[in-house]
Amino acid sequence: MRYLALVGRLLYSVIFLVSGPFHFTAQYAGYAAQAGVPAASVLVPLAGVISLAGALSVLLGYRAKIGAWLLVVFLVPVTLAMHNFWAVKDPMMAQMQQAHFMKNVALLGAALLIAYFGAGPVSLDARQARATAAGY
Repeated sequence: MRYLALVGRLLYSVIFLVSGPFHFTAQYAGYAAQAGVPAASVLVPLAGVISLAGALSVLLGYRAKIGAWLLVVFLVPVTLAMHNFWAVKDPMMAQMQQAHFMKNVALLGAALLIAYFGAGPVSLDARQARATAAGY
């Protein structure tokens, strides 16, 4: 059970670590601009930095509560701007966007749990807390 939170953090972080680098491509910025995101060439790479920083923080368990809040800051506007299924006319595309919207809502829920509970016993945060308690 000791490693359960570590495995959870790893599995949770993977989606951000895999998709984060794509935020630095012209294709992602173009897609966001097409979806109506203002200043997409600036905001999309900024979103990539925020999501990668948050994912690495959560994965390593280093200031994981702050990292989780970074992911919240990333997820809320991305979910509302990029997966607004209620505004899509094509039923198949609306259904696809709704699935992405709900996936992001679940990711948001997990980020809020990490923001509240922290990284768990196998993390850099826990290691630092043990060292502080021991007087190092």
